[in-house]
Amino acid sequence: MSESCTWPGTEKIYVEYHDNEWGVPEFDSRALWEKLILDGFQAGLSWITILKKRESFRAGFDQFDPDIVAEYGEVEVNRLLGDAGIVRHRGKINATISNARAYQEIQAKVGFGKFLWGYMDGKPLQNNFRSMSEVPASTPLSTQISKDLKAAGFKFCGPTIVYAFMQAVGMVNDHMIACPRHKDVQDEGSWFR
Repeated sequence: MSESCTWPGTEKIYVEYHDNEWGVPEFDSRALWEKLILDGFQAGLSWITILKKRESFRAGFDQFDPDIVAEYGEVEVNRLLGDAGIVRHRGKINATISNARAYQEIQAKVGFGKFLWGYMDGKPLQNNFRSMSEVPASTPLSTQISKDLKAAGFKFCGPTIVYAFMQAVGMVNDHMIACPRHKDVQDEGSWFR
């Protein structure tokens, strides 16, 4: 029996995220970095928590400009630890700063977007899941990307976080085939960049 995507439930912000953003191929390096950081902040929490705080995260982290975040020091860390609008976790905040520096290195060498989409030859993987129970928490590819990101200096990017990130940025199309967005996202990702 086929089912549609059930994870957004009926909460408006979640439904809008599912219908307009989740799974749409994203190629912009900076936008990809932001989404990877937010998925790292999700570790141990629900995505709805992060989604509701996303604008506060953007304000707190200078619109996720990695060149600014890479220069953060203890003053900025303490400011963020006092910001009730975000998840106040010292380890994740410090990881964001070091991840900005790692991003800068990859961006300078090949471009962060090209680095990530190179695993996919620039084209999203089109899954055809009929039930949410078929969707994996991680895959060999997310494990490899996680390993390579960690080798480049990234933190809070384990295989499960990376797979959730891949779903969010459209590297994989994990909308259920009965979901109206499955075909839309498939069409949006049917061309190479």
